[in-house]
Parts: sequence; C-alpha cells; structure tokens
Amino acid sequence: MFLLILYFLLILLLSIYSYALVDPNITFFNHPLWTSFRNLMVEFGYNRRQDSWLVYLSIIVLLFFFHYFFVSRFKKLALNPFKIALFVGGILLFSYPFLSADFFSYIFYARITTLYFKTPYTNIPGDFYLDPWLRFTQWTGHNSLYGPIFFLVSLVPSFLGFAKLLPTFLLFKLVSVCFYLLGVFLLGKLNKKWAIIFATSPLILIEGLVNGHNDLIGISLAIVGLYFLFKKNKVLSALFIIFSVGIKYLTLPFLLIFGNFKNNKLFVFLSILGVIVYWTIKSEIQPWYFIMFFGLLPFYENFISRLNIFFFGLLMSYYPYVRFGGWGKVRFWTTDQKVIFKHNIIIVFFLINLAYLFFIYFFKTKKVVKKI
Repeated sequence: MFLLILYFLLILLLSIYSYALVDPNITFFNHPLWTSFRNLMVEFGYNRRQDSWLVYLSIIVLLFFFHYFFVSRFKKLALNPFKIALFVGGILLFSYPFLSADFFSYIFYARITTLYFKTPYTNIPGDFYLDPWLRFTQWTGHNSLYGPIFFLVSLVPSFLGFAKLLPTFLLFKLVSVCFYLLGVFLLGKLNKKWAIIFATSPLILIEGLVNGHNDLIGISLAIVGLYFLFKKNKVLSALFIIFSVGIKYLTLPFLLIFGNFKNNKLFVFLSILGVIVYWTIKSEIQPWYFIMFFGLLPFYENFISRLNIFFFGLLMSYYPYVRFGGWGKVRFWTTDQKVIFKHNIIIVFFLINLAYLFFIYFFKTKKVVKKI
C-alpha cells in the first residue's frame, strides 16, 4: 500500500512537471493562481533547462523502476490493475502534453468541423487565420492524416467543449483516459499481468496519457478486437480492429491475425515493425509509434517486457527538446542536429536492448543444452 502511495505521488509529480513546457501562448482561464503557476513552471522549464532535464530524467527512471517492480512481483503484491489505472488516469487527466504538439492539432482539426462546419480533410487550420487557437497549434499547413473513426471520436469532446479551450482540452484528455481504462479492463479480463504491464508502462503513460497521442486509442480498440478473438467472436473482433485502423492506419497489420496460415502472429509483429520502419524512413523515429507493440501482449508478453531498455531510450530521446528547447533552431543547435542526436539516442538504446535479448536467448539455449 505504501509503495502504491509513492507511485501515485510520482504520477502527480509527472502531471505537475508536464506544465514546465507549457506553451506561453495558452491561457486556460484568467485567474491569479493559474497565472502564478504558469509563470513559475515556464521559468523552471524554459530558463532552468538543466534542472528541468534532471527532474524529467528522475521521473522517467522512477516510472520504469515501479513498472518493473509491479510486473516482477505481480503475484505477491496482488495488485488490481484497473484500480491502479483509475488513479493514474484520474491524475494524468490534468497533465499537459509537454512533449508533442499533436494533441492541439487534434483539437483544431475537430474545431474546423464543430465551429466552422468544414472538414479537416479538405481544409487546413491555416485557412482560419483569425482563430485565436492558432497561436498554440502547429501543423497549420497540413490536412488531417488520421482515420475517419478518429475524426468522429474527436467531434464528441469538441462539440461538448462549446468552443471553450479548458473544457475542450479536458474532454480530449478524458477520451484518452477512457480508452486507456478500456484497454486495461479488457486485458485484465484475459490476464491480469498483461493489464499491469499496459497500465504502468512509462511509454503508455507519457505518450498515451500525458502527450495524448491517438495511438493509445487505436491500440485500445485493437485490444478490444483481440479480447473478442479470445472469446471466439470473430465478427466483433474484426469489427473493432477495423475501427482501430480507422483511428490510425498503423494498426492495419492486426487484421492479419485472421489469416489461416502458420505463424500469423509473428507476421503481425513483423508487419507492424515494417510499417514503423517505413514511417521512420519517410519522416523520423517517433516514440509513440511503438505503443502499437502493446497490442501484442497476449502473444508476446515476455518479449514486450524485455523491450523496456529500448522504451526507456525512446523517452530519453527527448533530451535535446527538454534540455535545449523546441525542435527548431535554438542557440547552437539546428533542427537537423537535434533530430540526429535524438535518433542516435534511440539507436544506442536499441542496440543495448538487442544485445540483452541475444544474451537472454544464448543463456537459455546454453541452459537447455546442459540439461540434455
């Protein structure tokens, strides 16, 4: 119980710290308390970047420590994954998407329809150049690249937000929390260990709940589909995986699970990896793409758990951003230098993780040979 309290305090610290990189152009509401808090966090996050990085590093290290502890001692601790997820989701509902601008693009794409009665597939945010929300919206020159199901889902919080920033922001965050809870709940119905891995994974928490990437929604719907697959309902299973693809096309390989051929699960994994590699070559490595791997927990639990070194590296790749400023040209850093440094961090941790996997495989193979 004491450890859980410490864990929830860490999650609270993460939620508060996320405002260290709040966009100074954002005003959620006019109140002296908010202004004082925002100014304090901006001072810390923008002007004391070395200290900010150390706080970020400490939070990530501790998140991985608790994750490892909960997963490795799952049976002894008798944890309830869904209750943990409720607390985590409730706290991170109020966090700020400090490492990505995508979240506010989601909000504006929906706003194009609910306020201006246009579609984000035919209009870009920049078309509405007088809109005050453009101050903190990036990708203003791009149409929406997301699936039609995500478009429909995003209309709900946008409509209920009544064109007000704070309620719209919180409702969009609530959508992420609800899908996170859905994923944890259904995984828990199948295997509670899978649920605790998903519920406490730092990559899920940072990229899914804090940064609010819609990959979390996509993978949660894929998990719903896999749940029905285990329950022998292929129709509903296929339907929800199609819905998942309608959120983000990265989940398309999950449809291969219905193939009547040997090693179809391995083929799903390799296809997901291939799609990620394709997008990486086309643009750059984005940490949130790898949320997709958690949909493979029912098939490759041990393998996914052993990727934590790599997942840690993905979150460490934000070093240039947190330590030196946005991904644009800042001080002596150019955009290309930052992206290259980010990729180098990821590659180093990938190689370390690969070496670890080879060591585990070699050790197990040697052990089997000795027994024979």
